Amino acid sequence: MSSNTAAGWNEADNKLYKKFEFKNFSEAFAFMTRVALEAEKMNHHPDWSNVYNKVEIWLNTHDAGNTVTAKDHALAEKINALT
Repeated sequence: MSSNTAAGWNEADNKLYKKFEFKNFSEAFAFMTRVALEAEKMNHHPDWSNVYNKVEIWLNTHDAGNTVTAKDHALAEKINALT
């Protein structure tokens, strides 16, 4: 993990990654809604998946050649603040 990677995120294969776990599906979905609103404000959208109470998020910047940029680190910080 590089020193500027948000807490709990791993950087590998040109992506930031973090797995979140919640009490139930409703909490996971509510979290995804909050993330979606922040991502839309930034015009920077995650790749993600949700199965019941688990949400996995991968971040990279598509228009920068699918690499990790400052935008990804900024969104990761915002996502951490939503949990």
